[in-house]
Amino acid sequence: MTTPVCTSASAAAAPARRAPAYPSFTSYVRARQPVLLRTARSLTANPSDAEDLLQTALAKTYAAWERIEDQRALDGYVRRALLNTRTSQWRKRRVDEFACEELPEPEPAPGDDDPAERQALRDAMWRAILRLPARQRAMVVLRYYEDLSEAQTADVLGVSVGTVKSAVSRALAKLREDPELVLVR
Repeated sequence: MTTPVCTSASAAAAPARRAPAYPSFTSYVRARQPVLLRTARSLTANPSDAEDLLQTALAKTYAAWERIEDQRALDGYVRRALLNTRTSQWRKRRVDEFACEELPEPEPAPGDDDPAERQALRDAMWRAILRLPARQRAMVVLRYYEDLSEAQTADVLGVSVGTVKSAVSRALAKLREDPELVLVR
């Protein structure tokens, strides 16, 4: 009687592992996206940049999908695409610095040169708004500070659009003639 001889103990002990077959690119992306996204996040500091990087690498993989015969190499292919894409991005962002005698500082815009002046103007504007009647004040705040349309302001306050238009017009006329704001102009 003959006894079968095992030529490889490790092959007999462990069942054969096979890479999962992906019938389409979409099924591959659905199955492997979390793992590949972790790889992309390790290459960039910003999670949004990592998502963009992965999308670019997956687009490159999709273009080569038909040429990839060994599906066990898919993760390696995408990781290489991630690394190559990140390297290309890094090289493109390189900025050359040049020494110069004068710093290229932007010219300050009129009225923007002093933060204290800007704050004083804001305070004066709020004091003038607080002097308006309550209904006009509410309409001005909703229209210009909350950036609501005339129709939205009318809906919030339960009035017609025409009422909003006329009340805001009167309020702006009062603000233009406010003595505290006239001095600022």
